Amino acid sequence: MFKRILVPTDISEYSRRALITALNLARQFNSEVELFHVTYNPEAYWGYTVSYGLVVSQEEIDQSGEAALEAALAGIEVGDIVFHKKHISGHPASAILEEAKRDFDLIVMGSHGHGPISGAVLGSVTQKILAHALCPVLVVK
Repeated sequence: MFKRILVPTDISEYSRRALITALNLARQFNSEVELFHVTYNPEAYWGYTVSYGLVVSQEEIDQSGEAALEAALAGIEVGDIVFHKKHISGHPASAILEEAKRDFDLIVMGSHGHGPISGAVLGSVTQKILAHALCPVLVVK
């Protein structure tokens, strides 16, 4: 039923729960899982004009992304599931939607994350994914 599952992470507790749920589904359906992290770059967060003069090297972005993926996996057993890790820089909602177009059958993500509106009923990135994703989205509390 689900051959490829995308799991966006911001290393929040909600994202960890989503990863565990996705791994359980992957075992059940013999699915492949991709853990996906988006590192904000200054342009994605503030826009090109405001971020002018802020310098974040690609190496720093890559190191931050790798550290986030490792932190997201800490203490979680993947087992024999076909598992991939990927990180890019950009704006999370846009990047997740673009990645999901790469032949994913399901997105499993946390209901909240570390976004700027932490007290919202549903995270702003999650809301955007629910509104625009072309595949099913499972939101984990």
